[in-house]
Amino acid sequence: MLRQKLQDDQIKALKSGDKVSLTVIRFVISQVKNREIEKKSELSDEEVLAVLKKFAKELKESIDAFTKGNRLELVEENKKQLEVVSLYLPKEISDEELAAEMDKILEENKSLVDTNPKAVIGVVMGKLKSKADPGRIMPMLRTKINLG
Repeated sequence: MLRQKLQDDQIKALKSGDKVSLTVIRFVISQVKNREIEKKSELSDEEVLAVLKKFAKELKESIDAFTKGNRLELVEENKKQLEVVSLYLPKEISDEELAAEMDKILEENKSLVDTNPKAVIGVVMGKLKSKADPGRIMPMLRTKINLG
């Protein structure tokens, strides 16, 4: 479904002359096709989402690097690309919701937190990485289980 939406949006962008969206969507579709060739089968929506998240992460890193290098024209270009990619990503939960879900997971795994606090990182990341950026999860988790 997500793959089909990308292809439909590619046609819309082509017809409307939206060059930024067209370029980004074409790149994402090519990455999806490359992964399908590697896997030798069609990707599920979850796997297409992983491709999108990876690209979004790369764009965020590029924006940071270009900001540090004072390349403002490239920062703007990457921000526009990130906006297009973000349209296909699920909305992240708020900090309050993230904290509540994290508390619930930590409570369910209290014995693991007490015996091996670092092992709970994998449990929390596994359950929450689809709902929030790992860059938001880790700092909050560190404060909750005192990893320092």
